[in-house]
Amino acid sequence: MIRTIPTGRRARAGAAAAVAVVTALLSACAPSTSGEAGAKGTPLPSVTVEDAASFDLDALVAAAKKEGSVLAYDGSGDVKDMAEAFTKKYGIKAEGMKSKAADTAEKMTREAQAKNVTIDVSLFEDGPMLVGQLLPQQIVKTWIPPDLASHIGEANRNPLMMISKAYVFAYSPKLSPQGCPVKNIWDLTDPKWKGKVMLQDPLGKEVFTQWFTQMSQQGGDKLTAAYEQLGKGKLKPSEDDPAHEWVKRFAQNSPVLTTEDEDVAAGVAAPNQTQQRIGLLSIAKFRDVEEKGYQMKVCEGLNPWVGFAYPKFATIATGSKHPNAAKLFVHFAMEKEGFDLEAHAGGVSGNDEVGVSKNNPPGLGDWNTQLYQFSASRLIADFRARQDIKDFWRLNHH
Repeated sequence: MIRTIPTGRRARAGAAAAVAVVTALLSACAPSTSGEAGAKGTPLPSVTVEDAASFDLDALVAAAKKEGSVLAYDGSGDVKDMAEAFTKKYGIKAEGMKSKAADTAEKMTREAQAKNVTIDVSLFEDGPMLVGQLLPQQIVKTWIPPDLASHIGEANRNPLMMISKAYVFAYSPKLSPQGCPVKNIWDLTDPKWKGKVMLQDPLGKEVFTQWFTQMSQQGGDKLTAAYEQLGKGKLKPSEDDPAHEWVKRFAQNSPVLTTEDEDVAAGVAAPNQTQQRIGLLSIAKFRDVEEKGYQMKVCEGLNPWVGFAYPKFATIATGSKHPNAAKLFVHFAMEKEGFDLEAHAGGVSGNDEVGVSKNNPPGLGDWNTQLYQFSASRLIADFRARQDIKDFWRLNHH
């Protein structure tokens, strides 16, 4: 059974109210700072890399063991496997908790205000919230493992990118044996696919609204070219740019919104599924192919992208009661052992020495060319544009 979110005027009003409450909490509950919120211009705290020559990993392990435990939050359930492996390796009790980015941000903000911090590490996928609010207000901080720093590029240091993950459009090869039934991202706005595309609600999944705002700044040319390849003539957008035009048409084509990727995967690829659908979901769900017998492949060849790659960042709570254990956990996450546990179904490490996972799902052969790539330089701009794009989606989704 597919669990969808409520639709209609009441649901949209409720969603708007929820967004307003979370935003107010993040602003009101944050500790005072010397400047304004990041969205208004407060620069990110500078990050100084400790001298690698004087860094002693054994000493860090010993200090972490004295602290005894560490709690890590992540938007992916993979953090539970990472915590288990961390405990097994170091003998330090580690707990991994799956939590949506907005919920994690709210909890960490409240804990910082109350000076009662329980979350030590956040593996955080909402980059705009991170650079627009949490880092400038010193709720979290960045620590770069000194002995790994030479393999972490400048663009991935502030904040520290742990891994690049992806969302892709997928289909059931059982129901479409000739390949993905859509060849162009604009096909998803066609009446033929009305009510047949599934994804998490963008109002609750910030990485989707970030994709929209990123595309509006950097994806216009490719979206325009893709439209012209449909054979319908030139794109004549009624909105400010091609990305807003695509988002508008897509939203108006009644995509089915869910609360979890699990529902998207089941709706597209469950063994008993008889309705042909397209789903936008995390590559992590491709584990269901083996574990649950799902029939699922990436929409290989979809023009101009089969999906998008987005960064996940590793941060430490500023008021952590287990600062050394938190550092050690981040160090573990940036090594191959930790990366492999976060990249069951693919990904790219922020540590160049670890590199690209070999576990990309079927149909995703080239991470760099098939996926829209987020620009880290646009995170603050994404934060500023967030509410506008949410309102735009809310206005157009029927």
